[in-house]
Amino acid sequence: MKIASVTSSERGGTDQVLCDVAARLQSRGVSLAGVLKDTGYVSGFSNGCDMRVRVLPDGPVIKITQDLGSGSDACRLDPGAIAQAVASVEAGDLNSAELFILNKFGPEEAAGRGFCDAIGAALERGIPVLVGVSGASKAAFDAYADGLATALEPRTDAILTWFDVPEGSDQNH
Repeated sequence: MKIASVTSSERGGTDQVLCDVAARLQSRGVSLAGVLKDTGYVSGFSNGCDMRVRVLPDGPVIKITQDLGSGSDACRLDPGAIAQAVASVEAGDLNSAELFILNKFGPEEAAGRGFCDAIGAALERGIPVLVGVSGASKAAFDAYADGLATALEPRTDAILTWFDVPEGSDQNH
């Protein structure tokens, strides 16, 4: 089982490095599954809490937040849209994927929902999993991964090196 996390302290850094890794791997012909943040989407909210994700490898792009009004401080995640993104990933060809990427292990995954089953399915098939993890979700991810995940530096070269190392070598954890 090969699973890794990446966390950047720079705002948007994790999303950018995951997108860079995906682009590099796809240019090499590597088959991907999962979701990435649509980094070209401009948030309609001043706090930036408005996002779309792109289902790998070729879409669709799904808006996973909802507009709760200007005075709301509630979570803007749209559970229905997240379920749609999960269903799109699960309906894809996971069997041919060489890497599963999840842009963020967030509140849904911390609660055992969201992409947890898709991550498990990838790992059961021997597909390496790369997950973006924020500081707020680190403890939940660590509990989910049960100590089996490798924490990677938020650098494209470090992630590509991890991906290229065969499972079972000393560099996997």
